[in-house]
Amino acid sequence: MSATATDTLSLLLERAEAERDSAAQALHAASAQAQAARHQHGELAGYRQDYQQRWTQSFAQSTTMDIVACYQSFGQRLDQAVDTQGHIAQHADQRQVRAREALRQAELRVAALRQLIARRQAEAAKIAQRREQRATDEFAARAHLRRTAHA
Repeated sequence: MSATATDTLSLLLERAEAERDSAAQALHAASAQAQAARHQHGELAGYRQDYQQRWTQSFAQSTTMDIVACYQSFGQRLDQAVDTQGHIAQHADQRQVRAREALRQAELRVAALRQLIARRQAEAAKIAQRREQRATDEFAARAHLRRTAHA
């Protein structure tokens, strides 16, 4: 394998490794964002449940229509916030899945390049070994001819 081919493959490998490292960082960030979004969704859903329980207990006692209207209005906004955060969490999970797939693809490229480099190096070593064997055989044949010519 020529020096330029080796240099080119090494450069490609470096670039693929850098892309893989970037993909790993992107996956880490996406995972953190997805976890935070799921946590926030859980917190909002828990708050909504607590809110509903508190007000259910309050409604067991007498209350005014204005307070009921405020409860319903806030409850609707809280439901919207929980739904919105649920969508945000789903999108974050999808980004995490895409980031994981991108990392897998980048790792496959790195592995393929390493395998190609190893194969090319093995081929070059085999060629060099054959060349050396031919030279040794030729040297031995000439030495034998010299010995038989002098005998």
